[in-house]
Amino acid sequence: MTATSDPGDLGGNLRYFLEDYLPGQRNASTHTVRAYRDGLKLLLVFTAKQHGISVAELSLRAIDRETILRFLTDIEKERGSGTTTRNLRLTAIRSFFRCVSYTTPEAVDQCRRILAIPLKRCETATIDYLTADETQAILAQIPATTAHGRRDDVLIRFLYNTGARVQEALDVRAADLRMESPGHVRLLGKGRKERVCPLWPDTVARLRSLMNEREIAIAGRAHLFTNREGKPLTRFGVRYILNKYVGQATAHCPGLASKRITPHVMRHTTAMHLLQSGVDINTIRCWLGHASVTTTNRYVEIDLEMKRRALERVGVPAGTGEIATIANESLLSWLEAL
Repeated sequence: MTATSDPGDLGGNLRYFLEDYLPGQRNASTHTVRAYRDGLKLLLVFTAKQHGISVAELSLRAIDRETILRFLTDIEKERGSGTTTRNLRLTAIRSFFRCVSYTTPEAVDQCRRILAIPLKRCETATIDYLTADETQAILAQIPATTAHGRRDDVLIRFLYNTGARVQEALDVRAADLRMESPGHVRLLGKGRKERVCPLWPDTVARLRSLMNEREIAIAGRAHLFTNREGKPLTRFGVRYILNKYVGQATAHCPGLASKRITPHVMRHTTAMHLLQSGVDINTIRCWLGHASVTTTNRYVEIDLEMKRRALERVGVPAGTGEIATIANESLLSWLEAL
């Protein structure tokens, strides 16, 4: 497929972007392509509504800077989405118009104005993670007497063992596992980067039992974690499964009620427990598949217990002097002298 040179041909540019440019030239993953597709679909529907026409009648020219700014405002104010979601939508839009600027010279000025729309700065949210007791309480709720319970048990333990992103875990096939000691799994992460993660013998044993029960051939191409119909679980399915057991575990660990537990929290939990066990930060970076150790360092910043222990090791400096006080009348003079 080739790009269109018609600056008004929206459909041709979209097809080229999603079917050729992203997967073929940028080597984007299927998940990235779908995420960008979904963001652009929302933009098309919004723009068509603004112009009082159908999506089929839209031209590329109709999607200008002002329309996109209104769309981004709508995402936050009308849809109630956060700044992060707004920035993700804008990233998809900018990627599309960057592609258009390469292939459709007549639209370069339009693209330039759109590409100048900045991402919005947002506050860094506090990272939730589970304590060892909370993790154990969740696992204790999973019934070992049902087939789905045994699958759920292996799934949550696998997420905790590997620290994998939920989609990385769902993409794992039997051929990605090494069952012989030392057991490990090959994960395909962001940017199609592969990494190998070790598995506890207990995790390997549970995986082997699950595969035998579901007649999954070792070294085969079948997915490990499937639903009732034998199809791979979705991220939403994993979220439902985890939330079910978290809800049941809250009676035993009331602290869970104040946390927003998602499958990604299992990844944070793995990182924090590795850090608290004394594993060095660069090993954790490799374990999680972070491109930069800067990303991993945020776990150091939120571990209050480690900070408290560090403060205790330093101790309070000795001294007999009194704490200096500043008289009110000399306060302005003191401030001026600083």
